[in-house]
Amino acid sequence: MAAPRAAPSTVRPPGTAADPGRGDSPEPAVRVRLGRAQSPWQARSGTASDGWLRDDPVVEQTRIDRWLWAVRIYRTRTAATEACRGGHVEVNRSSAKPATPVRRGDRVTVRMAGRVRELEVVDLVDKRVGAQVAATCLVDHSPPLGRDAPPPPFARAPASGRPTKRDRRELDRLRRR
Repeated sequence: MAAPRAAPSTVRPPGTAADPGRGDSPEPAVRVRLGRAQSPWQARSGTASDGWLRDDPVVEQTRIDRWLWAVRIYRTRTAATEACRGGHVEVNRSSAKPATPVRRGDRVTVRMAGRVRELEVVDLVDKRVGAQVAATCLVDHSPPLGRDAPPPPFARAPASGRPTKRDRRELDRLRRR
C-alpha cells in the first residue's frame, strides 16, 4: 500500500507562536509545501513568470516541430510534424525535417493556408505557452496580408452547383495559357 502524500506543513521560525493566526509574536508562521523532490530532468528551467522559456546556457537548441507547436504556429504537434515532412517548413533557407534543430537567431519560413510566414527565433520554447509569451519568442518578418489582391481569374459563387458548359470552356481557355 502506498504511503499518503504529505500535506503542507508549517515551519515556524524561532520565536513564533504555535498558532499562526493568534500569537504574541509579531512574526507570522511561514508555510512551506513539502513534496517530492524533482529529478534534474523534471526540473523546469527559467522562472515561473516567464513560462517554459529555456534560459539556461546548456540548452541552445530544440526541434523545429516542437518549437512551431509551442509558439502556436500550428495547433497540434502532429500538424507541425506533417508540415515539416511535406516540405512546407524551411530553417535558414534549407528544407527542414521535424527533428531539425533550431537555435536563437535562426530564420524559419512556414508556408500554410496560401501564406508564407518569415519568422525569426528569439527564445527557445519546449512546451506550449500562452499567446502573450509565444509572441515574445519570435519576430514575424512576413509581408503584410494584401487586402487589395486581385480576385482569382475565374471565380464562381460557392453554392452555384456544377459548372455549365460555358464555365468549362472559360476554364479550359485559362488553363491553356
